[in-house]
Amino acid sequence: MSGLIPVAEALARILASVREPVEAEPVPLALAANRTLAAPVTARRTQPPFPASAMDGYAVRSADVGAAGAALRLIGTSAAGHGFSRSLGPGETVRIFTGAPVPEGADAILIQEDAEAEGERIMAREPVAAGRFIRRAGLDFAEGDVLLQAGMSLDARRLALAAAAGHPSLSVRRRPRVAILATGDELVAPGEAPAWDQIVASNSLALAALVDAAGGEALDLGIAADDHAALEDAFRRARAAKADLLVTLGGASVGDHDLVQAALAREGLELGFWRVALRPGKPLMHGRLGGMLVIGLPGNPVSSIVCGLLFVVPAIRALLGDPDAGADRSEPATLGRDLPANDGRADYMRAALDTAPDRLPVASPESRQDSSMLAVLGRSEALLIRAPHAPAARAGDPCRIIRLDRRLV
Repeated sequence: MSGLIPVAEALARILASVREPVEAEPVPLALAANRTLAAPVTARRTQPPFPASAMDGYAVRSADVGAAGAALRLIGTSAAGHGFSRSLGPGETVRIFTGAPVPEGADAILIQEDAEAEGERIMAREPVAAGRFIRRAGLDFAEGDVLLQAGMSLDARRLALAAAAGHPSLSVRRRPRVAILATGDELVAPGEAPAWDQIVASNSLALAALVDAAGGEALDLGIAADDHAALEDAFRRARAAKADLLVTLGGASVGDHDLVQAALAREGLELGFWRVALRPGKPLMHGRLGGMLVIGLPGNPVSSIVCGLLFVVPAIRALLGDPDAGADRSEPATLGRDLPANDGRADYMRAALDTAPDRLPVASPESRQDSSMLAVLGRSEALLIRAPHAPAARAGDPCRIIRLDRRLV
């Protein structure tokens, strides 16, 4: 369509405009949840640091238990944190518990279910091969191993790994500061009573939640009226806060009451593009205002949230140095109902999912797709993606979706 750029090109231009990631800062491990690594994490120790038992039982020499009925003499106990320090000799065994160090001289574990104990006499009901139920030293990782890469988000599993590797703190990217500005005379803040011709602003809250989930810090600039003075004051506040990214909501088009683009131009905006071949979200704007990235989102609530997912979240991830910032987050699914041929815009349709463990999810788009309808988005589980000029499709055809209930990073 004339004057509209494809979604992929719009995303590529936004990511290319991120000149470099934000700075790094050290953070104690206990405060590092959901932060993004600025440097690789290397193991400072070996895990486990010694051969360890994988089961409760008896540490033995496999040469002593080559056949059922072998008898051994119990000489001690090895428990986690209280290892047996002596060496195991011929015909001897040590009671051992899961995670405990395997005594020197032992090379296998006779599990307690296969042992019969009579005082200090232990009889093996089954033979045991060398290495059985022993976790070798370094089975998990060895000192010097690179365990996590820069750009990764620190979730529970990665925090546990960093802790086990001996790190009390980590180098992470500071949270990118994302200033969010709602615009329009028709808006009032939640909790305020709107006049008969006004509505309650919802987009700022939604975008702030996306910013937080992506690893950024949302700065709410409030609601700016439809006049240049109010807009320019908000832009100055964004600059004063040293925002890395300014997200405007509404007013990015060129109608009589759409002043955001013109006001930004008066401030020195370097316009990258505006208008994308996308539904919902055609009037999308991108540029730079000095050192600050600018993304102007449509005012319709669904459009702003969809564009936030498609463009704002990747921009934040790029500011955090995530090498996968622009990765395709879609997955295969099956179409749940017939659809007509698409026009020249990529369509992101709100859809319900029917899932089962043994098949692809079935995506059924809502019959009403108006970009103002938050109730439809609220009950939808995915965005069903239709390419520009896609031919008519039938129920059961393959399709691709972006789940709305998945972690963003």
